[in-house]
Amino acid sequence: MSDTAGGPSGRAGPGVGSSATGDGLKRRRRRRWTRGTALAATVLVTAAVGTGWAVYAKLDGNITPDEDAAAELARYEKERPTSVVKGAQNILLIGSDSRAGEGNRKYGRDNGTERSDTTILLHVAADRESATAVSLPRDLMVDVPGCRTPDGARAEPMFAMFNYAFETGGSACTIRTVEKMTDVRIDHHMVVDFSGFKEMVDALDGVEICLAQPIRDKDAKLRLPAGRVTLDGEEALGYVRVRKSLGNGSDTDRMDRQQRFLAALVKKVRGNDVLLNPAKLYPVLDAATSSLTTDPGLASLRGLYELVRGLRDIPTERVQFLTVPRESYVYNANRDQLVEPEAERLFEHLRKDAPVAVARQKAGEESGESGPEASPEPTFEGNTAAEDSCR
Repeated sequence: MSDTAGGPSGRAGPGVGSSATGDGLKRRRRRRWTRGTALAATVLVTAAVGTGWAVYAKLDGNITPDEDAAAELARYEKERPTSVVKGAQNILLIGSDSRAGEGNRKYGRDNGTERSDTTILLHVAADRESATAVSLPRDLMVDVPGCRTPDGARAEPMFAMFNYAFETGGSACTIRTVEKMTDVRIDHHMVVDFSGFKEMVDALDGVEICLAQPIRDKDAKLRLPAGRVTLDGEEALGYVRVRKSLGNGSDTDRMDRQQRFLAALVKKVRGNDVLLNPAKLYPVLDAATSSLTTDPGLASLRGLYELVRGLRDIPTERVQFLTVPRESYVYNANRDQLVEPEAERLFEHLRKDAPVAVARQKAGEESGESGPEASPEPTFEGNTAAEDSCR
């Protein structure tokens, strides 16, 4: 009995005890490994969240809210047009020619005067299936309302060049001038300066355009060959601003170049190599937001995201660029005036969120061989983001 109990038990005892001890060690090691892994994961997640929040806070803080403009527009709310179609949006994009700041001084002397070098009325359809960008010439003769000046005084209403509005009363005066001219309610606005434009193009590693002929412009410091060329930020700024050495030297020709460049910019930004690559997307967002002044409703990443989300799925062939129908001003060939009734027809379609079309033809002409009855869409001279300017 003792041998039976003691022998086999004694032999088996150490083996079982050793196995139990080994399993216990393994379990303790697994627990320690699991706790260590969980701690590491927690650290990584916390770091990622912290980094993400830091990036968000940095980009969000870059944007300057235009509180003064919001307050000024609120004073004139009763005289502003009302929105006609729910969901449609009209955004005024203003390119400032301010020389203030280190990055802008080389473009001219900073004399305290700031004008709107470029102004575009962007209409986003309520169904988010199209977007139409309308360039407004800076030399267009318009009725500028009485506006508050930077020193707090009030300027008298005046019939003057369009960019006088921004010089006199900033973005609020420009918005009121556009609303008075078009009867289109401006829902949001953005102001971008020279340095921000350059930095955004550089962050994209340049933007490709097509030139019909070489450019040699000493004032703009441009030396570009004909054909396809990728512009860096400095070259892009010179290209969209140069006037005297290209085309007929008119502001209309310059606006056409700006529209072509913006179409190329849209295609580059929407490319997968940018939108799906955080390493490329962050510097683009940083550059874009650093130079941006917007109405309070857009002055945050959330506000901009809501706007961009509505634009991202619009086909490039439905992203259109055109210039408001204009002609030489009857009393001064160096100024512009609206062509009527074509201009009013365009404004009416924007107000009603009705479709318009663009084509490379004279403004106001209807497209199609069958005449105006073939399509209810008025057709204006312009281009789309889908077009290849080299064809």
